[in-house]
Amino acid sequence: MRADADAGNAVEALVARIGEMDLEALRDLWGQRYGAPPSLRSEPIMRMLLAWRVQAEALGGLDPETRKVLARSGAPQAEGKHLGIGARLTRNWKGRKIEVVVEEDGFRWEGQLFPSLSAAATAIAGSRWNGPRFFGLRDSI
Repeated sequence: MRADADAGNAVEALVARIGEMDLEALRDLWGQRYGAPPSLRSEPIMRMLLAWRVQAEALGGLDPETRKVLARSGAPQAEGKHLGIGARLTRNWKGRKIEVVVEEDGFRWEGQLFPSLSAAATAIAGSRWNGPRFFGLRDSI
């Protein structure tokens, strides 16, 4: 029982350290433990991924029932697709009326097909945008 408590304390301590690390330190730790780190630039997301992976390694990860549910759910659908094929998303952007059409294989703007609404919004704005937020499909927080 003592060994389990020590292992649990070690995992807690490592997760606490992860919470204080900068992106470079997170990538270094990932590299030491798991190989090449993901090419993320977000410290919060990298922290969550690394902390989850450390805990899953120590505690066993997802239970079999959760794995079954996730396997049944299939690939996630791009946000905006739920509006249906042919739906038109419009927005006024810098004095221009923007219109994006939902298609089976993505989102079309000015004759170009984008795999996600965010990719279309980024092309329109010229900087990274969350597509659903750009087109008002999410509450602004």
